[in-house]
Amino acid sequence: MTKTTTITHTVELPASPSVVYSAWLDGKKHAAMTGGPATGSAKVGGSFTAWGGYITGRNVELLSGKRIVQTWRTSQFPKSATDSRLELRLEKSAAGTRLTMIHSDVPASQAKAYDVGWSDHYWTPMLAYLRVSNRTEKEIKTMPAKKKTAKKTAKKAAKKKK
Repeated sequence: MTKTTTITHTVELPASPSVVYSAWLDGKKHAAMTGGPATGSAKVGGSFTAWGGYITGRNVELLSGKRIVQTWRTSQFPKSATDSRLELRLEKSAAGTRLTMIHSDVPASQAKAYDVGWSDHYWTPMLAYLRVSNRTEKEIKTMPAKKKTAKKTAKKAAKKKK
């Protein structure tokens, strides 16, 4: 049996809980948000992939705009490891959304890398994506051309990882 641990993060995101919820579950939005290929489903029992199949899982519980519970595993999980459990709690906040992530049953030998990975491959690109997606069309048109999008930032991070 694989020894496991739990990773917990709380982040403030500049979008409503319903926008964050939709972006997480919709494959195209998830891909745009992280910069990695993704598939998604907004149905309990539906499957998803992220980062080109590196992450796979199923939706266990969905409460629109409030809570997402998924099974979650990477292609690097030990064969003896069961799927981990990912819970996202979404609460309205002054910034937009307070997202609390509870990632349990993570193989202990990989927890440090996943802890850093959540920040580098999810929270940082999500912040950039949501900041841009919340701008009005007029604001986007007047943004300096050199500003990076979340997708470009995440693609560079993924290339460095390889």
